[in-house]
Amino acid sequence: MRSVLMTGCSSGIGYHAAHAMAARGWHVLASCRKEEDCARLRAEGLDSFALDLTDAASIHQGLSKALDSTGGRLDALFNNGAFALPGAVEDLPTDGLRALFETNLFGWHELTRAVIPVMRAQGHGRIVQNSSVLGLAALKWRGAYVASKFALEGLTDVMRLELAGTGLHVSLIEPGPITSRIRENSIPHFERWIDWENSPRAEQYRDNLLARLYDKREPDFFELPPDAVTKRLIHALEARRPCARYPVTTPTYLLAALRRVLPTRLLDMVLQRL
Repeated sequence: MRSVLMTGCSSGIGYHAAHAMAARGWHVLASCRKEEDCARLRAEGLDSFALDLTDAASIHQGLSKALDSTGGRLDALFNNGAFALPGAVEDLPTDGLRALFETNLFGWHELTRAVIPVMRAQGHGRIVQNSSVLGLAALKWRGAYVASKFALEGLTDVMRLELAGTGLHVSLIEPGPITSRIRENSIPHFERWIDWENSPRAEQYRDNLLARLYDKREPDFFELPPDAVTKRLIHALEARRPCARYPVTTPTYLLAALRRVLPTRLLDMVLQRL
């Protein structure tokens, strides 16, 4: 039975992917940050345990549990756990940015570095990084998340080049708007780190960001359900020749194309309207 370790499986993309890959016969090691979420997944039939991407000890303990469950073998890693911290860059405390990078990048790096020797020893493996359209194009109010995804794209590209010929394949999935709880889950981080009421942009927060964060709303234009990402993950894990990149949703294809063909000034005019 092929095995895959996944992070961020409590909801959204990770939750759907964990159940879908288990249904395809994979031994899914579905990790979450909180033990109560792991207990819920275990009750649903998944092999689940806590793995906190901000805690190196938790990362290595989680990997050890995964390897204990598989007899020391791991065929794939799906790095997915992440959060958003909305707010203008000028209002973003460096400690807040650092906290986001601990989860969205440094934890992924710690886990991936620990997994690579296992895959090298067995002569094969798949590493799939769940990036974002925001790893390709910048949008206002999303500076922290954009920075982490741009960094992830670069780090992953280098890793793909360095692991060529080892039997280890590295892929990026780049979703646009996907139905998930990322906006709701970002509220505690926004409230902790962003002093918007004392910002020179306070009126812009009231007119724009607060409604987007707190109001119940219809899905975004072009928003797709999580299975759109799972379909790309299946190819990345099971295809003989996985792709380096898997765009998901119309906005990802569109912004990737505009980034290639438009000069920066014109691209900024487009992005200002989004």
